[in-house]
Amino acid sequence: MASPPRAIFSGFRALGLYSNHLPHVVRYHQKHRKFYIVTAVGKCFHTYNVQKLGIVSVSNALSEDIACLAADKMLVFVAHGRIVHAFARNKEIVHTYVGHEADVHLLLPFGDHVISVDHNNAVIIWHVQSEEGYLHMTFDKVTFEVSAVMHPSTYLNKILFGSNQGSLQLWNIKSSKLLYTFTGWGSGVTVLQQTPAVDVVGVGLASGQIVIHNIKYDESLMKFQQDWGPITAISFRTDGHPVMAAGSPIGHIGLWDLEEKKLIAQMRDAHSTAVAGLTFVHAEPLLITNGADNAIRVWIFDSPGGGGRLLHCRLGHSAPPTKILFYGQNGQQVLSAGQDGTLQCFSTVHERFNKSLGHGSINKKKSKRKGLKYDTMKLPAITTFAAESARQSDWDGIIACHRGYLIATTWNYQKTSMGAHKLEPARFDKNRALNVHTTAVDISSCGNFAVIALSSGHIDVYNMQSGIHRGQYGVDKAHHGPVRGVAIDGLNQLTISVGADKLIKLWKFKSKELVHTHSLCVSPAASKLHRDSGMLAIALDDFTLNIMDLETRRIVRKFSGHRGQINDMTFSPDGRWLITAAMDCTIRTWDLPSGSLVDCFLVDAAAVSLTVSPTGDFLASVHVDSLGIYLWSNKTLYSMVSLRPLPLDFEPTVVMLPGTCPVQDVTDEDMDQTSDEMIEYVSLEQLDEHLVTLSLMPDSRWKNLLNLDLIKKRNKPKEPPRVPSTAPFFIPTIPGLMPQFAVPKDQSAKDQSKVVDLGVLAQKSDFYLQLEDAWLTNNYAGPLGLLKGMGPSAIDTELRGLAPDVGGTLEIMQAFLRMITNMLDSKRDFDLAQAYLALFLKLHLRLISQEPELMEESSKVSQKLEEIWTEMETLFNQSLCLLAYTKSALL
Repeated sequence: MASPPRAIFSGFRALGLYSNHLPHVVRYHQKHRKFYIVTAVGKCFHTYNVQKLGIVSVSNALSEDIACLAADKMLVFVAHGRIVHAFARNKEIVHTYVGHEADVHLLLPFGDHVISVDHNNAVIIWHVQSEEGYLHMTFDKVTFEVSAVMHPSTYLNKILFGSNQGSLQLWNIKSSKLLYTFTGWGSGVTVLQQTPAVDVVGVGLASGQIVIHNIKYDESLMKFQQDWGPITAISFRTDGHPVMAAGSPIGHIGLWDLEEKKLIAQMRDAHSTAVAGLTFVHAEPLLITNGADNAIRVWIFDSPGGGGRLLHCRLGHSAPPTKILFYGQNGQQVLSAGQDGTLQCFSTVHERFNKSLGHGSINKKKSKRKGLKYDTMKLPAITTFAAESARQSDWDGIIACHRGYLIATTWNYQKTSMGAHKLEPARFDKNRALNVHTTAVDISSCGNFAVIALSSGHIDVYNMQSGIHRGQYGVDKAHHGPVRGVAIDGLNQLTISVGADKLIKLWKFKSKELVHTHSLCVSPAASKLHRDSGMLAIALDDFTLNIMDLETRRIVRKFSGHRGQINDMTFSPDGRWLITAAMDCTIRTWDLPSGSLVDCFLVDAAAVSLTVSPTGDFLASVHVDSLGIYLWSNKTLYSMVSLRPLPLDFEPTVVMLPGTCPVQDVTDEDMDQTSDEMIEYVSLEQLDEHLVTLSLMPDSRWKNLLNLDLIKKRNKPKEPPRVPSTAPFFIPTIPGLMPQFAVPKDQSAKDQSKVVDLGVLAQKSDFYLQLEDAWLTNNYAGPLGLLKGMGPSAIDTELRGLAPDVGGTLEIMQAFLRMITNMLDSKRDFDLAQAYLALFLKLHLRLISQEPELMEESSKVSQKLEEIWTEMETLFNQSLCLLAYTKSALL
């Protein structure tokens, strides 16, 4: 099979990814005098500044997800599988360490060395620069399974290991000797953290106990007990306050006073998942936390009571998004609804423009009093929503459906919160036990009206400003069965509904009158309307697509190829492409004018929602079990991309998600390969011998032949040209449109004569000679080619020279007329034939009328012209009738 064509979309970057379950790392840049946070996100890591949590860099991606993260002042160390990498400049790999026989789960930079621990309980100490193993150690898993590792401050060449059995061991790695074993406290060690005091270590246990232990004298100074499960992270303040923070698996943070040995504050629900990392910034009252809920938070301790106040945060969805939509006309905001129940807005320009519209709630005031964690009033996740920015400054512009809920909620983008209305039909007031929920919504382009479809088959209209019910479609129900899709056209003339009863219904928007019904052969699953073109895409349950033109009210395209449920569809801004995503993990681009598939690629996880920016520069997608929004750039905007239809046996290739693969430099060889894939279309000289074909000559070569005398008269200079005092040297040239140098003939002084040869004045031109040969051979391609290369003045001169009174003959004039007849017979260069014939008749009409041979030849040309024009007029009339019928049929 031939190589696949160049893809239309290429991965650009990922939005909304900030953190995963791995603890963050805080680094201090001595030159910048600033602190930076490093967090792992899938196959790469991000670096943020602490000051405003602005992103600084994104590393090149690895082949697998990062399993462990650590850093020193120069390098960032990451582990994936059995391999450890060292990154420089927060971006590129500079060292690779290979030697483990199991997956690495612990890393500790230690001077010029880095220590790695794998799941087989093997410890390897690497020399950073040489990438060689300095020391190999193996512990017995039964008695000492390493679970934490730490370097005690001021302890030269010494490393403290913690185990799941609860004991601790202090080793000298230079001499490879066990110095001391701590018996432990009957529970597995989860965290080891150096305190601000020398010789004192904070030990977090799986039992929830925190032990402050002096390792020099093997004495426990104090113990604390948390009731929230194992300790996940420990950090100590270094700004003069003896406070310790401890994280828990349920997202709570406990703050303990080390002098008074008591709990002073609780930061409940700091994260919705386990607290992965805790770090107090050195000598500052700032606490940095991150968790698997895709959030980084910076807390400041500037208020009485000991608790932290949220200063900065970077939040994404804590559960995978299910529906995305570009908002506004500039293509810079993406609205996203996730399984975590929140509606968020991500900026494609910069993260500081991100917004969170919050979590849906039946009663916002009660929800605030109860707290989000124990809120019984909160709504389930949003399944689908519609947005319109036309009246966003006046009232709510977003309407959303919730999973299993009858109520549709409104949201306000500018206020970044839920809106004023909860739209619910009054018909279900007396019987709320019915299993009825909203299935589809749409907002009119003016932003004034919302149409809500229900699983019961009802479709209601509401006013977005007041929330008042404005009627319903159908006498009782719009459809017998759930409504799968609803849309309003661009001019508020029609409402289109698609139901599970295999019917597409078109209603008058204002009068609610049914206008048209179209029956489908298979039950539809979803629909998408492109308002500008009036094209409605319907995804069917048999994984096929139908495209309906609302003007003709007919199915104009049918596409098949998906092998799984179609999750979402989106149109390009100009309506030429339909882009679809299905559970077969493919994203396909269908070209509507040609009715063919022009692009298809595979992704690792199926896309659940798609949207194209209004400017057409980005395609955004969200995928199964993925928290990010992935942007794909449209390559047709900045490079040549072949849009040839793909063959039926085309097998798509797997494409890595944006932001998860390193950008490789394009070599010259790659450029040559891609350019070979592009097939340049060269138009044929004549598409068909039955078609009249015009020439490709510019109009200036032939259009002004009849008006040449007038043009010369207008362009006549007012003053005669002045002769230069000293004429410059010029190489002699042959006259014509394409300048050619005349090669002088070598003549000796003896051959030169001062007597003028009158035969030179009567010299025949090349066109004349070619026409003489064509008269004998009946092949007129030669003289026609010469005429095509001449300008209007040269053509006029050549045609004048055909007359007998200036050196021509009647046979040459007959040959010219036969050349015109030959052009008309071949139906090529039709415009040139008309122009040349018109000029010939203008110059020699009187002579033609006096010579019977020329009259006979002219009558043949006239007859041929009449035949061709009759054919063309018939074709013109047929086309005009078809257009007139099409226009009248639409009415």
